[in-house]
Amino acid sequence: MQPCRLAARKLACRRGDRVLFAGLSLKLAAGDALHVAGANGIGKSSLMRILAGLAPAYAGEVESEGAIGLIDERPALDPHLPLGRALAFWQRMDGAADNELARLGLSDLLDVPVRFLSTGQRKRAALARLLGQQAPIWLLDEPLNGLDADAVALVQEVAAQHCEAGGICIIASHQPFAFAGLARLDLKAFVR
Repeated sequence: MQPCRLAARKLACRRGDRVLFAGLSLKLAAGDALHVAGANGIGKSSLMRILAGLAPAYAGEVESEGAIGLIDERPALDPHLPLGRALAFWQRMDGAADNELARLGLSDLLDVPVRFLSTGQRKRAALARLLGQQAPIWLLDEPLNGLDADAVALVQEVAAQHCEAGGICIIASHQPFAFAGLARLDLKAFVR
């Protein structure tokens, strides 16, 4: 795993005329995991997009070392392609071949167009794509939505193993997420 760190200082997020949160600081190093919790609409997804560099912060700054991989409600897989071809596109881009399809329960779905996959299957396919990225920093936005109990356990296990191998994992979820060493940040404490 390549070296990684992620820090944010005095972040604020604004949506329209409303400041969702302000004064948020965090610092994560290799092996760290953080569960960002809070009610719907509090700014969890906005925080993830700011940390990923996909949205500007209203105030504050983010510093990172190491590639960042993001899973959100958009799996970044062409909906018209069969799953195998959609994942192969990312494997060519990322230069990786092993994305643990059997472990994720996707081996029998490679000929199914992505648009016909269930919500849970698309979530697991997005996780396969993330694994192929080999990014040391994972940002998982609501990764458990649409998953059954076995898939929830699998996602938690994969995230824990990523951190044990020296990666960083930030999970934004209103659902419980648990593994050893997982710290918790409640966004409610930063609402202004």
